[in-house]
Amino acid sequence: MSVLITGAAEVVTGDPALGAGPAGVLERGAVVVEGEQVVWVGPQSQAPAADSVIDLGGATLIPGFVDSHSHLVFAGDRSHEFTARMAGEPYDGGGIGVSVSATRAASDDELRALVARRIDEMRRSGTTTVEIKSGYGLSVEDEERSLRIAREFTEETTFLGAHVVPPEAREAGESGRDAYLELVTGPMLQACAPYAKWIDVFCEPNSPHAFTEEDSRRVLEAGRAAGLGMRVHGNQLGHGPGVRLAVELGAASVDHCTYLSDSDIEALAGAAGTTVATLLPGVEFSTRSPYPDARRLLEAGVSIALASDCNPGTCYTSSMPFVIALAVREMGLTVAEALLAATQGSARALRRSDVGRVAVGCRADLAVVDARSHEHLAYRPGMAITRALDLASPVA
Repeated sequence: MSVLITGAAEVVTGDPALGAGPAGVLERGAVVVEGEQVVWVGPQSQAPAADSVIDLGGATLIPGFVDSHSHLVFAGDRSHEFTARMAGEPYDGGGIGVSVSATRAASDDELRALVARRIDEMRRSGTTTVEIKSGYGLSVEDEERSLRIAREFTEETTFLGAHVVPPEAREAGESGRDAYLELVTGPMLQACAPYAKWIDVFCEPNSPHAFTEEDSRRVLEAGRAAGLGMRVHGNQLGHGPGVRLAVELGAASVDHCTYLSDSDIEALAGAAGTTVATLLPGVEFSTRSPYPDARRLLEAGVSIALASDCNPGTCYTSSMPFVIALAVREMGLTVAEALLAATQGSARALRRSDVGRVAVGCRADLAVVDARSHEHLAYRPGMAITRALDLASPVA
């Protein structure tokens, strides 16, 4: 069954060949969908007939947001940490243990219901593809079930057993850290790999809870040997080896990139076809950290993405429109550049070419901005004007 989507003031295709500017903005455009695939894009005046019609009434059609960095499998509340940071307390990763305790105590059904609610929130703000990490279990059993539950909602699942060293291992000192790394790269990886597509590590020597360059290399290489793609949390709390390691190993993305040296930027530019710098401005907002200079990265030739990093400690929001508004206000991007980074940029970070664009052959993962221009994504921050398009309810 085919569906004609018409009545759009703009269709932001993501393809300069289909419309104006780098974002390929097609005024008064239309789209035809068959099943789960886009089969035609063009001017509304040339649209072919279809079995049913969705009239957007002058709204804007965009690709559904691709959120390539989230931590949705968790229980508990850490709002007190946000309050403390707003009063000046720095973030060092230590609060993750609070979420670990609450997540371990929750039942499968409780975690499943929490993830479902968060996924629904994402769709209501326009996100149609999401990556979900583990990392709040930090035991073989709890990491495995976190990924098993995440896989019920997305194929983009990431094993993050190397999020931090859990409290019980830290108490044992260096021997406890070494034993935990043995667990992560051995039995835990073996249990989690069937439910994971990616492996990730918090490579952050500036935190006493996270992992060194040597630790991180060991984790990533073990994951790669198990057939998983590689991702890296890097350069969040200070200058460090995360970017360099991600580029060297050919990781799909290095995420945060809050503190970058000239050599980091040069390395990312040289690896633009392989490693995406995923920026998470919601974290800077929630931790009072400096915002990365996204304009400088783009001008250097770095491939960038935007994602939410929805998590209970440093960024408890899943709103990609909010992320876009922050990127425009604080990181030097235009609205079109931020939208591209939140769609096809994040798709590249997941090594996906079937999402993040409105183009023939892509998945019909679409979103609607209830305004006559995509610029309203940043012009009206905090407003509920964006939603994933429901193709199941066309007008006959």
